[in-house]
Amino acid sequence: MFKSALQAVARTRTSLLRLAPAKMLLLGYLSYMIIGWALLAMPFAQEGVVSALDALFIATSAVSTTGLVTVDPGGSFSFAGELIILLLIQIGGLGYMTIGSFTVLAVQNKMSGLRTHAVKHAFNLPSDVRPAVFVRAVIVFTLLVEAVGAIALYFVFAGQGVENPVWMAIFHAVSAFCTAGFSLFSTSFEAFRADGALNIIIATLSLLGAMGFLIVVDTWRTLTGQARHLGFTSKVIVRITLWFLLIGTVLLALAEPTIATLPAEERWLAAFFQAMTASTTVGFNTHPIGALSAAVLIIMYFLMIFGASPAGTGGGLKTTAFAALVGLVRSTLKGRDRIRFFKREVPLVKLQAATAGLAFYMTLLLIAMFVLLLTETDAAFEVVMFEVISAMGTVGLSMGLTGDLSDIGKIVVIVLMTAGRVGILTFGIALAAHDESREEEEDNDLVL
Repeated sequence: MFKSALQAVARTRTSLLRLAPAKMLLLGYLSYMIIGWALLAMPFAQEGVVSALDALFIATSAVSTTGLVTVDPGGSFSFAGELIILLLIQIGGLGYMTIGSFTVLAVQNKMSGLRTHAVKHAFNLPSDVRPAVFVRAVIVFTLLVEAVGAIALYFVFAGQGVENPVWMAIFHAVSAFCTAGFSLFSTSFEAFRADGALNIIIATLSLLGAMGFLIVVDTWRTLTGQARHLGFTSKVIVRITLWFLLIGTVLLALAEPTIATLPAEERWLAAFFQAMTASTTVGFNTHPIGALSAAVLIIMYFLMIFGASPAGTGGGLKTTAFAALVGLVRSTLKGRDRIRFFKREVPLVKLQAATAGLAFYMTLLLIAMFVLLLTETDAAFEVVMFEVISAMGTVGLSMGLTGDLSDIGKIVVIVLMTAGRVGILTFGIALAAHDESREEEEDNDLVL
């Protein structure tokens, strides 16, 4: 019997090794979503009655670090339920392969070829970054940042008289760093719009999570002399993220009527926070999203699609894909034979990934829009589009549609959140009937 069990394990391992990395990632995240669903459906996890579909929706939203909710987490779940949600957020933010690999490293001090391959694919690591070193750095950095963030938030919440400030601080620190956007406040952070300390703490946590663990490892290697300077990918991420924040903040402060009428300091805080929450895909808000004008919604659409970065906790098409597409357009308009961005040539394989990702993103967007406009007949076009883009980017912002979704609508959004967490292009590859695998090019030019 023992021999049969060993043979079964060996067969399973062989099957996993034959799986394409994209399929492995999708199956891994789906398994955690199902486990989370089962736990949240238990009576001990609920304060009231939460339907099975709503429990699945919340579990998917937590693992995908989206933050869209069909029921109020703070009022619908017990402390045990909130703790389960927090653990799912942490697993989703770090990546299920990261946590499993760290456990293996702690016990065996080495990673198998299967785990090494999966981690490298999950985070799109350059060839010169060792997955084992990367995993350790990710875990240590995450726990350190979340601990400091929780301590800082505790003083804010305690000073504001918030009930259970310790738990609230821990929950929101993890949710912010993992860019999950889950809040135990029914109106997110709207009550804290003028609180500069909270705005800065949440923004710092969100940016550190969204800009990606690759920058953390890259910066550490530079500081310790293992590398002479930041890699090209890190430079692209930092520059584009800062430009998105700057331009987004200015446009929201000047173009949004409901923000422009606020007192000066509160106005710029609100504009910055909304630009930050869209581009990092964290999904918190200090200003009612449903009140935003149509013109400003276009800015939010763009930030939600391209704001996050590879090897981070956000979704969407990533800043590096935006860089590759900009390089393609500029080079085409100028009649260049080679595609360049920031004076560096972008390899053809990266352009292929960026354009294929955009094409699949648009396909998924159109299909989801079509279905939701059929099922959610009372919702306006821009509201449905906002919901779809938010789900695909794992942003979690909503104009009020999420709580009113039909059962079919909830299923559609669940699929979109799953695609956003796995990666839009990766999700498409995982669903492909046949895989044509090839060796990845060993370069460190631009990670997508």
